[in-house]
Order: sequence, then C-alpha cells, then structure tokens
Amino acid sequence: MLLKFSKMHGAGNDFVVLDGVRQQVALTTEQIRFLADRHFGVGCDQLLLVETSTVADFRYRIFNADGSEVEQCGNGARCFVRFVHEQGLTPKREITVETQSGLITLKLEDDGRVTVNMGAPVFDAARLPFSGGTGAVSEALDVAGEAVEISAVSMGNPHAVQVVADAASAPVQVQGALIECHTRFPRRVNAGFMQVVDAHHIKLRVYERGAGETLACGTGACAAVVAGIRRGLLQSPVQVTTHGGELSIAWAGNDAPVWMTGPAVTVFTGEIAL
Repeated sequence: MLLKFSKMHGAGNDFVVLDGVRQQVALTTEQIRFLADRHFGVGCDQLLLVETSTVADFRYRIFNADGSEVEQCGNGARCFVRFVHEQGLTPKREITVETQSGLITLKLEDDGRVTVNMGAPVFDAARLPFSGGTGAVSEALDVAGEAVEISAVSMGNPHAVQVVADAASAPVQVQGALIECHTRFPRRVNAGFMQVVDAHHIKLRVYERGAGETLACGTGACAAVVAGIRRGLLQSPVQVTTHGGELSIAWAGNDAPVWMTGPAVTVFTGEIAL
C-alpha cells in the first residue's frame, strides 16, 4: 500500500498527517508505530487522520507514537486546518472539526498562525478520569513516595500540571513517566511542568501520554494556563514558552472556552509504502 502524507509541526510538536477523505486509510497499531519511528519510518510525536464527518466539516483522529488513539491534540489541531486548506479539501479559513471529545473550531489567520477554540476546561475528576480527585484547584499526588501538588484539568484529554521553580531542571523524564502511568489516572495522563515567569508568561515542558516529552503540547499549554489562573498565579492572556516555540493562550474563567493561537508549518510531503 502506497500512502500519501504530509510531515507538519506546531511549535516543534511534529505530526504525520494523512488524508482519509481522498484515500483509504486503515492502519494497524504496528503500522502507526512504524510511521512514527524516527529511524525506520517518517518520524512523529502523533499521527493525525483527516476523515469526513456528518456533524462538522471534518473528523479529526489522533494516534500517539505508540499507536494508542487519544481524544485531543491542540498543536495537531492547528496543523489540521492548515493541512485541509493547503490540500484543497476546503476553501474555508474557519472550520468546525469533530473529535473524540467534541467539536472544536479552527481558524487560519492572515499572518499564517492558527487560532483554536479548545472548548471549556473540565475539572470533574470522574470525567478526566482521576481516581479520588475532588476537582480542587490543587491536589496531592503520591509519586514514588514524594507528595506532588498537581492541578488536574481536562482539555479534551487529561493533564496533571505542577508548578516548578525552574522548568529547565524539572525532573520531566523520570517524574513525568511515573505520573503518566499513575494508578490514579486509569487512562493515563499528560504531565505538565510549569514555571511562572510573570502573570502573563510561563515556561512549560510536558511529558505526553504515549509519546514522552515533546517540544510543545497545545492542550498542555491550555491546561497549564487554566491551572495557573485558577491558582491566582496568572492572568489572561498568557504567553507560553516551550522548547519548540511560543503559544498564546486566553481564558476568561469558569465555563468560558480556552483560545489558543500558534504556528502550524508544513515541512514536506511524500509517499511511503506500507
């Protein structure tokens, strides 16, 4: 099978994007892992699949590098709208997209960046899910015998955000892996490490489910800003500095949606035999 694809990234968070509208795409877990492999395949953090939808302009499916399907990906969403526009799948600069966690709105801005309405954050522990969670602004989590204060937030996918003094020296690789697979998160969780620079600026690193640390995480940026605002540490809008670039996040609080603006870049297109 010869498969056409685009390699894209949003602030360094990179993707293999597949058109499932004009070509038949039915991949096994092993094939997804192969495509994501940086030595033997194309290489990516996540694989994105564009499909038709009966309730929106398109359907958006996301697969981690380990082959697991997840509910949402903010950086991928920005790449999604650029992909369908560049591929001629729609002339619209603003589209609605169906995801596992609901509908989102994406807009291709005149300056080339993309703005995404990520929907309202969710704090209900049962919906994350977060066993024993209360929905409080911060909660204690036992990580290998160490009490860690986290904020549990869902942006369509679950996040555990903690405040650190220095993002550069935070124990992302060790502690992130432990938090990702913590028994209190039965569907695993994305672990965020947030350094507050000032009320409108944070530095962020995220250890993502099924992918490890990525250069940027869009939903992680949204979750971190929401957590920081709830804790009284931040004020909207907030600039989020990641290893891969800058994102802008705005949230008015309560049930208001979170707005994310950032880059979406096509690196190259190609074909690969599976």
